[in-house]
Amino acid sequence: MYKVADFDYHLPDGLIAQKPLRPRDRSRLLVLSRRDGEIEHRRFRDIIDYLQPGDLLVLNNSKVFPARLIGKKAESGGKIEIFLHRNDDLFKVPAADDRPDNVWECLIGGRIRSGQEVDFPKGLSAKVLRDNADGTWQVRFNLKGQKFWRVINAIGLVPLPPYIKRSRRRASDESNYQTVFADDTKIGSVAAPTAGLHFTEDLLKKLKMKGVKIEYVTLHVGLGTFAPVKTEQISDHKMHSEFVIIGKRTVQAILEAKREHKRVIAVGTTSARALESSAGSMMIGWADRQERGAIDQNQAFWTNIFIYPGYRFKVVDGLITNFHLPKSTLLMLVSALAGKKAIDNAYREALGLKYRFFSYGDAMFIY
Repeated sequence: MYKVADFDYHLPDGLIAQKPLRPRDRSRLLVLSRRDGEIEHRRFRDIIDYLQPGDLLVLNNSKVFPARLIGKKAESGGKIEIFLHRNDDLFKVPAADDRPDNVWECLIGGRIRSGQEVDFPKGLSAKVLRDNADGTWQVRFNLKGQKFWRVINAIGLVPLPPYIKRSRRRASDESNYQTVFADDTKIGSVAAPTAGLHFTEDLLKKLKMKGVKIEYVTLHVGLGTFAPVKTEQISDHKMHSEFVIIGKRTVQAILEAKREHKRVIAVGTTSARALESSAGSMMIGWADRQERGAIDQNQAFWTNIFIYPGYRFKVVDGLITNFHLPKSTLLMLVSALAGKKAIDNAYREALGLKYRFFSYGDAMFIY
């Protein structure tokens, strides 16, 4: 069994991408064969050469919302940052205006205690209810429903990862850190499904013209996806749960692809986790219902699936992904798909050729 330390590597700061390339599909693409470990170097727009008619491309259409709020403590005026993380009503569309409370699970940057109140611009305020003892706090806001969201969209900041350095807010990040296919009715991610950032509308159109089938899942990306693994043994790490929606059309497309021996290609580790979470007994159940013509609703559930070497993929045949942080669960997932030796070799080559890493960086296609 691998240890977390086995997934460490040295990355020079200069290779951490601070902004995306323009156009998006101009980024580099490392193509890795699962069969023999062979590596090719292309541009992302060349992904069309590796996808065949009938292949099913599955993208995560969750939309990032401006989750970082900067406020002041009501008592002292001291600066405080509240990061909106999770609210179960967020996954109900449309948001309800008549619920009694608007309570969120939040991360808080700065010294705080239960009972303190925080003021924000445009009439928004919050009361810290309690420490959840897991790094998060329960926080109640005075506004709710559409009033709350209007203020959040006006004052909230894009939740860029800490390795993307900003001295001030950039308007370009509002669009750069969002996929072109993000669905306005699927708001809920606190981090972008970054593999999808490489796609342009023109590239998606060309893929469809070639006969590649494109469907969507929704996995609202939470902080647990990127939480550091603090245990020595991989198997001791526990993933936080994230909310998944897989529509009946996507389920039918997956079953059809499998029946016709076509590939299912996940775009990003979030899509891969959503698809693999739907495997096993759930997929069998859907298959049975499909035979009876009874797939008539979306499937919605929470997942905390943790994929690392030794896992056998049941749905995903290929993966489009970025280059991931050392010792991360994302690096473990791609190692499970391609094999650790092949991923180690690919990362060495990418480092040597100065690929751009992480959210705004270059891409890899594992097939």
